[in-house]
Amino acid sequence: MDVSKLMFRDGLMEGERILVTGGGTGLGKEMTQGFLKLGATVYICGRRQNKLDETAAELMEKHGGKVVGVACDIRDAEAIHEMLDTIWADGGALTGVVNNAAGNFISRTEDLSINGFNAIADIVMRGTFYVTLDVGKRIKAEGGRCNFVSILTTWVWNGSAFVVPSAMSKSAINTMTQSLAVEWGRYNMRFNAIAPGLFPTKGMSARLNPGGSGGNSQGGGNPMGRAGEMHELVNLATFLMGPGAEYVNGQTIAIDGAGYQANGGTFWATLQGLGDAEWEQMRAMIKGTNEKDKADRAV
Repeated sequence: MDVSKLMFRDGLMEGERILVTGGGTGLGKEMTQGFLKLGATVYICGRRQNKLDETAAELMEKHGGKVVGVACDIRDAEAIHEMLDTIWADGGALTGVVNNAAGNFISRTEDLSINGFNAIADIVMRGTFYVTLDVGKRIKAEGGRCNFVSILTTWVWNGSAFVVPSAMSKSAINTMTQSLAVEWGRYNMRFNAIAPGLFPTKGMSARLNPGGSGGNSQGGGNPMGRAGEMHELVNLATFLMGPGAEYVNGQTIAIDGAGYQANGGTFWATLQGLGDAEWEQMRAMIKGTNEKDKADRAV
């Protein structure tokens, strides 16, 4: 990300203490960098402590400040509670949470196993709720403030073929966002969400576009003729997370170059014609990516 394209003044987020789940890589890393550059203390969690430490060291070398990696599998509510105890002991309460951790892969729904479905639902739906619930209960009890931003997709409005577990799970978090904005707004907590279009990352490409099977963009094209740039997503996240927009609550904002309006932002157009052999080839590619990630976590 070109940090010179961040549209906010330096120091805007001084005093903010933000947790970014899945903050060691991809979109989470980019948002972490943006918040850090603007003065926030950022905690990042994921399942690989070595990757978290690597990201924290890299970003602090670039921008100074403080990034702390805390290994945590957000599918485990007890592990989340322990992580938050660690964060609270390291300077006090959080003021913000970015629910970014996710999992996804393309598949015909009839090919899904129960374990495959749960692999997505446990991270995206349950894990996001576990983090939000634990932080929210602490803020309510202590009388603090906290701002929650969840990273969704435009599938929350229209569903999507070939990514049904993700579409279902992210739709649940969209509902959580609207529900808690109402229920917990009186406790000085806000809830919003971002629905990005195509922002290419290594992990996304390996599981949603293996071997280029899904084309260059979701839905076969974008009216603006390009993917999103990371600074654009970070600027929107900063607007929702930082000071000055406190009356924005209960909203999900798309950032997709009007892809949703043009073609629904789904995989239908590019994948509906694939045959058994092509799906089997993609399954093999995705399995290889998963096995590599599992090996990396064991290091």
